[in-house]
Amino acid sequence: MPGGPATDPPAATGPLLPIIIGTALFMNTLDSNVIAIALPTMAKSLRTDPVTLNVAITAYLLAAAVFLPVSTWVADRFGAKNVFRIAIAGFAISSLLCGICGTLWQLVGARMLQGMSGAMMLPVGRLVLLRSVRKSELVQAMSYLTIPAVIGPIVGPPLGGFIVTHASWRWIFLINIPIGLIGIVLATLVIPNVREETVDRLDWRGFLLAAISLSMFVYGFESLGHNRLPMPAIGAMLACGLLCGWLYMRHEARTPGAIIDLSLLRIQTFRTSAIGGLFSRLILGATPFLLALLLQLGFGLSAFQAGMLTFTSALGALIVKIAAPAILRLLGFRIALIGNALLVAAVSAGYALFQGSTPHWILVSALLLGGFFRSLQFTTLNSVAYADVPARRMSHASSLSSMVQQVAQSLGIGLAAAVIDGMQGWRGHPTPTADDIAMAFPIIAALSLFGLIYFVRLPHDAAAEVSGRRASPSRLRS
Repeated sequence: MPGGPATDPPAATGPLLPIIIGTALFMNTLDSNVIAIALPTMAKSLRTDPVTLNVAITAYLLAAAVFLPVSTWVADRFGAKNVFRIAIAGFAISSLLCGICGTLWQLVGARMLQGMSGAMMLPVGRLVLLRSVRKSELVQAMSYLTIPAVIGPIVGPPLGGFIVTHASWRWIFLINIPIGLIGIVLATLVIPNVREETVDRLDWRGFLLAAISLSMFVYGFESLGHNRLPMPAIGAMLACGLLCGWLYMRHEARTPGAIIDLSLLRIQTFRTSAIGGLFSRLILGATPFLLALLLQLGFGLSAFQAGMLTFTSALGALIVKIAAPAILRLLGFRIALIGNALLVAAVSAGYALFQGSTPHWILVSALLLGGFFRSLQFTTLNSVAYADVPARRMSHASSLSSMVQQVAQSLGIGLAAAVIDGMQGWRGHPTPTADDIAMAFPIIAALSLFGLIYFVRLPHDAAAEVSGRRASPSRLRS
């Protein structure tokens, strides 16, 4: 069994540490979203077509899915500070390669290196945070860390549209180089080098099974959103993912030190965040995708106009970093998760009422509320996940949580696309209309409410140390 974590004394307190980690994650999230809007221009430059160039997006997702399971093992083995800096450096170098590439396959190779580096940044950065802050400060820290995941998909389209319109598409990648250099310097000065004193041998069989399962799921769900493959092929990939996932569960049950510790799901607060939160995170993946289609295909706005409009969601997400600790201290995790899940679903379903003639102030108000409630929900889920996880199991918890989030967002996009395809076919429309796209909002919102099954089972004083509420004297702590 691994020993306790060995940690250098933190060099800074307050919001600086989560902001540095969050900035690196923002670089990752932003890059994943700006490329979509630049595909037509990139395809022309690389002398290929946009559909074929989608492989550059898929290459990133596949590489990230493959390397997520091993990321925190590497951090425990070589030190999270070292791995985090190497991941940022790898992301910056691969961004440079993307920016100077001259052929499609050079771009694909560089994007795979980006995906590998991105897979290391998210769980390793979260692991550093979990081992560097007190539980009473976890909500505030997670509120800073959650912002990149919410802002990236919203800022990406207008920024990508601006760069493509007024400069070269290559700057989409080249802007990561100075950000990466600053991140490496700040990580060197601020981030503690958390690591385990002893580490199990790498579980190669489990790593391969988990990597195949995750890559099949991610690619299968992502393909639903682009009609890239026939449905039988997508079904076969998802079936392969299920089979490898089942084989991994059998392997994990009889293998000490398996690379993914599924026994963490026995901890109620972690199970609530991972499984219950999976349904809430469907909206995180689906909403930016659906809003981009609704505003552009449905209402005829340009990509830049639509991106500037949806940017207001980011403002709501920013407000959460101030409000989340007070809300959770007042309500506790159980009430906050239940009430906010209903609010997120209601606001998201309400987007279906948008029309081309809807006044912009109404659109902006609804998007602002949606950004606030979504960010609050994910801050709450990320905070409650680690409340009762022992320190020696934090690395496994961070890795498993990252994998669930990756699959949930891909599933959200795939389900949204499947609804649009179904409505389009049923109504006989040659291209998706605003009505076809709008129907996906209430359907995804309804599916997100299945998370309530887990939220209502939480005790009223669950994770009281993290939320700041007084725990009941009768509460048993594991």
